[in-house]
Amino acid sequence: MTLFRRKKQQNNLDEIATQPSVFDDPDKARYFQPTEKYENLHRFDPSARWTWAEELPLINKLDWKVTMWACVAFFALDLDRGNLSQANTDNFLEDLGLTTNDYNLGNTVSRLAFLCAELPSQLISKKVGPDRWIPTIMCLWSIVAASQFWLNGRATFLTCRALLGLLQGGFIPDIVLYLSYFFKGTELPFRLALFWATLKIVDIIAPILAFGILRLRGHRGKEGWRWLFLIEGVFTLSVGIWSWFMMAPSPTQTKSWYRPKGWFNEREEVIMVNRILRDDPSKGDMHNRQAVDFKQLWKSLCDYDLWPIYIAGLMFGIPVGPPDQYLTLTLRNLGFGTFNSNLLSIPSQVVGVVTMLIMTYLSEVWNERSLMGLFAQVWILPNIIALAVLPSGISPWVKYAVVSVLLAYPYPHAIQVGWCSRNSNTVRARTISAAAYNIFVQVSGIVYSNIYRTDDKPEYRRGNRQLVGVCAANIVIYALMKIYYVWRNKKRDSEWNGMTREQQIHYLETTKDEGNKRKDFRFAH
Repeated sequence: MTLFRRKKQQNNLDEIATQPSVFDDPDKARYFQPTEKYENLHRFDPSARWTWAEELPLINKLDWKVTMWACVAFFALDLDRGNLSQANTDNFLEDLGLTTNDYNLGNTVSRLAFLCAELPSQLISKKVGPDRWIPTIMCLWSIVAASQFWLNGRATFLTCRALLGLLQGGFIPDIVLYLSYFFKGTELPFRLALFWATLKIVDIIAPILAFGILRLRGHRGKEGWRWLFLIEGVFTLSVGIWSWFMMAPSPTQTKSWYRPKGWFNEREEVIMVNRILRDDPSKGDMHNRQAVDFKQLWKSLCDYDLWPIYIAGLMFGIPVGPPDQYLTLTLRNLGFGTFNSNLLSIPSQVVGVVTMLIMTYLSEVWNERSLMGLFAQVWILPNIIALAVLPSGISPWVKYAVVSVLLAYPYPHAIQVGWCSRNSNTVRARTISAAAYNIFVQVSGIVYSNIYRTDDKPEYRRGNRQLVGVCAANIVIYALMKIYYVWRNKKRDSEWNGMTREQQIHYLETTKDEGNKRKDFRFAH
């Protein structure tokens, strides 16, 4: 996203691209030096300057090497995580003798395991490195996913759901941390939007794959959904093995026995390291394989200035969760067949990708996040109200249209993950906050997995009325978040601007404040 603005503003590619930074002030620069353990320290040079002609192609190279890999890996994650929805259209529940409540329990167990694994997985990743840990968990969960071919009842169903949750739990925060090693804070949200656009792409491609694979029902006497789990699990395993060879520890650690020349030359490494540190000096305060100890963990969890974003992570997805989770079952209840139900789920996902990318782009152009989240809830509200009050005899196509518009809403998750990363302002806090935020998102999934109940089917009017109330509350929550961060910044401005330059230098020299608790830090909102 930042690139689009720069190309518009910078007509001369030979102009200096180096951005102003605290390192340009000799009096302040010495207080922001990277730690001696920082893995890229040998390329740190505050005097380095480079042009747009050097920086823009380098970022494009990063996108091909890092962002593209992240999107493919997320595709593999969500293919295994979401194919239960397609299996449902092939009589999965009936074949295993399961009920809707068993299905809800399976989703709940998976999400509980997922959120329990988030923080431990992130801590392991910080210790051993995302480039080692992510391929490991990818290979492990793909084996479990493929093994669902042999499911035989409720016990094996719930066991596989729990194992998948445990192994997949740390993937998303690990990826967020990994991307932050390569991209600036202003560049990260749009890359995360591309990352989560992959989720929508999976929702488009998965039904098409299921359309073909489920036709294998009867092959070797097995149901179609068994072949779906096996084939997609094997695909994910291949992506996991590929990831071992694709990931690099850091911008200056891309060489290996299978990549002897690395990705970048020395000049490019200097540009990458210094553009990152000039944007956020806090990224040089830890080594990329340095563990976070218990004291640092507790300090990060107690960072109350990030709690509003955690609350947003808990609440924002609840209003759309049940309609999305039950989309294929709802379409079948409306009279559409197995294969038509899968195909009819595609249009809302296509539009959802477009609305998400546009809103994420605008959030950085306008430097606005809380109001973007509020807008997403305003989009959702009238559609949820419609689902709650539409008469029973209405045309299936009318209800399908309402659900499609609802699910095409601009998904604010990428904005909020980038927001959380930016407001953390240290590698230590960023490591924990990425996991903590995603834990709240998973708790949200547990909540909405139990809103649509068997005694409320097939129209789930009681559940939809509950979703209306949650959506209205979310609008208030985002407004309060805006007010809170504006208030915090005004308070900081008053303190910082009330100091003389000598007092500011003395503060930088003596302060024990860290991260977003520093008086010279301002919160994004």
